[in-house]
Amino acid sequence: MHYDLVIRNGMLVDGSGGPRFPADIAVHGGRIVKIGRVRAPATRTIDADGLVVAPGFVDGHTHMDAQVFWDPLGSCSCYHGVTTVIMGNCGFTLAPCAEKDADFVFRNLERAEDLSRDAMRAGIKWQWETFREYLAAVDALPKGINYGGYIGHSPLRTFVMGERAFTEQASADDLARMCHEVQDAVRAGAIGFSTSRTMNHLTSDDRPVASRVADWDEVRAIVMAMGETGAGIFELASEEPGRSPRRQRDYFDRLKHLAVDSGCPVTFGMPSIRIAPELWPAYYDLGDEVAAAGGRLFVQAHSREISTLLSFKSHTPFDNWELWREVRAKPLDEQKVLFGDPAMKRRLVDIASRPYEGPKVVGAEARPPEWEWVYHFNGIRDQRRMSDIAAERGVAPVEAMIDLAVERDFDCFFRQPLANEDQDAVLKMMKHPRSVVTFSDSGAHVAQIMDSSLQTHLLSHWVRDREAFTLEQAVRMITQDTAVAWGLYDRGLLREGLNADIVVFDPDTIDQDMPELVNDLPAGAQRLKQTSRGIHYTIVNGEVLLEDNKPTGATPGRLVRGPLAREQVA
Repeated sequence: MHYDLVIRNGMLVDGSGGPRFPADIAVHGGRIVKIGRVRAPATRTIDADGLVVAPGFVDGHTHMDAQVFWDPLGSCSCYHGVTTVIMGNCGFTLAPCAEKDADFVFRNLERAEDLSRDAMRAGIKWQWETFREYLAAVDALPKGINYGGYIGHSPLRTFVMGERAFTEQASADDLARMCHEVQDAVRAGAIGFSTSRTMNHLTSDDRPVASRVADWDEVRAIVMAMGETGAGIFELASEEPGRSPRRQRDYFDRLKHLAVDSGCPVTFGMPSIRIAPELWPAYYDLGDEVAAAGGRLFVQAHSREISTLLSFKSHTPFDNWELWREVRAKPLDEQKVLFGDPAMKRRLVDIASRPYEGPKVVGAEARPPEWEWVYHFNGIRDQRRMSDIAAERGVAPVEAMIDLAVERDFDCFFRQPLANEDQDAVLKMMKHPRSVVTFSDSGAHVAQIMDSSLQTHLLSHWVRDREAFTLEQAVRMITQDTAVAWGLYDRGLLREGLNADIVVFDPDTIDQDMPELVNDLPAGAQRLKQTSRGIHYTIVNGEVLLEDNKPTGATPGRLVRGPLAREQVA
């Protein structure tokens, strides 16, 4: 037999968690057809001597619903070995929605997920109203990686209710229409239904996003309707019951009863936060309680601190403060002059050193700094607290921040953790039996956070530097475990007959590169971009997408449909 691709001489870490072993892999028609000694010729041969061959990584939490229309590659996820993503999380999708009502969708997305309205207007070619039609549009696009997606609650509400979605409860007729649309979406291939219940998600005009207006009865009715199809996962951005045992118990009971009664798996992300470090374990242990009751619930854990990256080229915490807003509105060369004026700098430092009295800051927005928890981000392993730098220089921390930025011509990052500050807690979360390691948020907060590299961070920091996991354990966490969690049984393992999504990398050198700010989005909008090193080949459906992290020009990615649509095709 003549194969399309053969990978020879590699050390296979096959995603099962079992020990590595040497073998060749043969690929034909986008699938793995042989593992072992392969002697037959191939159209292309890759020599993986000295390298690890693993399944492509699977990311269950992204927001690439808009990006897929202007970015054929799937960056920055693709640069970190990710070959399949699930988008449409937290109730935020582009469908169902008619083009004439796109403002409703933009209102939900542009602040809650930091997506530029101008970029969306310029980069999206609208070809749908229903979610079924949206999936068809994504299916037809050239894609580097594979995409599956939820139908989101916020656009679902505005599709049915229009402007009322931001202010009113749904009528019986409204709810019936929403349930029907979700069932049709799942039958067409939606992975499930997602919503947001968190106070962090606001519109650009400071109102709750549409899904937050809905009461629990509406959420429950929609998930129960999805469950009637026999398929679908329910994903949500969680409520915040806080430290109240009564409120937490009520919330947990609602989730448990919904998982059991609907038959739909329930999932959400849960980090730790340093102001309430005792909260996170109960959310993970809830998975055991739900399983004992006959349902399924799993929690999405991150592999590191979740941080805002601050830069004078993008955002600082002071951009809308008195005097700062006038300075920050000017071109950078003029800002540099003003920061160099001793009198002006004293005024800016004084204003930024006062206690913050503005509105509450939510989500990933730049927030007033606590300088013990702001770092000068000089390199992946070169970070120092700004409070220490300021003490060494004998100045206020904000003055040290200004001086460092000016000294480097503003080519300088500062990192402000938002969650997961306790790395011991992060390790416990990743090891919890009800967790999956994912939640990159790729495609969202594109100029504020950069977590598309959580997989390479796991392999470089937790495996190589900390030796907290074996390579086999870590690869399983981001391949088979994530694939199975989302019901994607045709990937996540190196097995004959499964999808040929494969990553070939050097475990001794795999790492993240420093992020950079680029203006390559539609309409010139800004984003953070981060590549990696040590990944030699990223293969999607049997074709090489990236070679030494450089695009080959191939677009082998596919739409990943849910089980009902896959059954229809079969």
